Amino acid sequence: MNKQLGKGRTRRGANISHRREQLRLAKRAQRDRDREAGLVLCQIKLRPSTAKSLRRAIAIAGFEGTLARVLDESLVDVQAYPNLHLVCWNRAERYIPAADAFALYERNWRFIDEKSLQPAERKLIERLTRTHGAGLLNV
Repeated sequence: MNKQLGKGRTRRGANISHRREQLRLAKRAQRDRDREAGLVLCQIKLRPSTAKSLRRAIAIAGFEGTLARVLDESLVDVQAYPNLHLVCWNRAERYIPAADAFALYERNWRFIDEKSLQPAERKLIERLTRTHGAGLLNV
């Protein structure tokens, strides 16, 4: 119960502006620690029920790995696959939806050099064909 006594001072004698400075410095230190640990803040808007579920899931050990797998199935890193990168010459995005990647492979298969396909890209095409093409790649 700190009661204001005037000029930024409280009954206990602490200066409120000093406390604000302490909080600012503590927040800066926390951001520096997060940066050094390779962590990045990502704010998203979700419906309340989804946000509640996500908050609970974050507490589960190994959840970050599960989230990474879901994102890998949903998005494709264009720069990680040379032939896909070539057919995405007119796109600025680094990550595209997996369904779009499949459609690009189908639509531009004549430009894909099958002999130069690396094993990772070949696996990607097979996975996309199973999940988005019902097992068929129309080329």
